[in-house]
Amino acid sequence: MKRDEVTFDSGGVELSGWHFTGAGSAFEGPRGRPVVVMAHGLGGTKDSGLEPFGAGLAEAGLDVLAFDYRGFGASGGTPRQRVSMAGQLEDYRAAMAAAARLPGVDASRLVLWGVSVSGGHVLAAAADRDDVAAVVSLSPLVDGRAAGLLALKHHSARAMLGSTRAGLRSRLSALRGGEPVMMPVVARPGEVGALTLPGHYESYLAIAGPTWRNEIDASVGLELGGHRPAKHAKALRCPLLVQITDFDRSAPPRASAKAAEAGRAEVRHYPCDHFDVWPGSEFFGPVLAHQLYFLRRHLRGPVSPGTR
Repeated sequence: MKRDEVTFDSGGVELSGWHFTGAGSAFEGPRGRPVVVMAHGLGGTKDSGLEPFGAGLAEAGLDVLAFDYRGFGASGGTPRQRVSMAGQLEDYRAAMAAAARLPGVDASRLVLWGVSVSGGHVLAAAADRDDVAAVVSLSPLVDGRAAGLLALKHHSARAMLGSTRAGLRSRLSALRGGEPVMMPVVARPGEVGALTLPGHYESYLAIAGPTWRNEIDASVGLELGGHRPAKHAKALRCPLLVQITDFDRSAPPRASAKAAEAGRAEVRHYPCDHFDVWPGSEFFGPVLAHQLYFLRRHLRGPVSPGTR
C-alpha cells in the first residue's frame, strides 16, 4: 500500500493530506479509480486512527485522500485548534477538488467519508452534486441541538453551564481581538473538557497520533449548537451508507437514523458507543467490511454518477 504526502490550498491556507494509492484493478473504470476523501471528527487529526481506514480502502482498490483541517495537525492556518463548521466544510470541498486532480483517479467518482462531526460534513459537501458517487457516514453528528439534549442526560447542569460560560468568554475575547479560552478536547469525568464521559479519555488517547493536541477553543460548543447537516441528506444524488452506533452518548443515534431515512440510506447498526468503532476495537473489522461491501456494490466497474 503506497502512501504519499500531499498539500493543497483551501481559502489561502495550505492543508496537509495523505494520498493512499489503490491496489489492483477491482474498482478500475474507463476513467480510473474512485477516490475517497476523508477527515476526522471533533479536534481529530489524520494520524489519529484514520490510517487503518484509509489503508483498508486502498488495499481493496480505492484511492484515498485523508487530510487535516485548517488549524489542526500538519495543516497550516491560524488560529490553531479552533473548530469552524463553515471553515471545515470549505476544507472538505477543497479536498474534493484536490482529490479529483490526483493521478489515476476518476474525478466523476468521488466518495465522501466522514466520522462523528465530519460524518455530518459529508452530507453537506455531497448535496446536489453529480460527481459524488457514494457517501459513507460513520457514527455521525448530524444535529447539534439533539446532541446538546443528549449531553444533558449524561452531564450535570453545572458541568454544562461551565463549558457554556467558557465558550462565551472565548467568543467575546475573539471579537475583541484577544486570545481564545482553551480547554482539553477530552478529559476525565469531573474535569473540564469537550468530551468528559467515562471512557472517552482513554478511548481518544488510544488512537491519538503525534500531531494531535489535547486542546481546543472552548467556543466549539457554540459552533455545534447550530450545526444541522441532517437537512442536506435529502439533497444527495448518490448512494449513502449510515453506520449508527446504537449506544452513542455523543452523536444521537435517533438523529442519525432520521438523516439516513431522509437520504434513503443503507443503514448498519452496531451495539456500541461512539469511540468503539475505531482501530483496536472489536467493531472496527465489521465497520470497515460493511463500508467495502457497500462501495463494491455501487462502484465496481463503470458507474453512472448521480444514480441511486
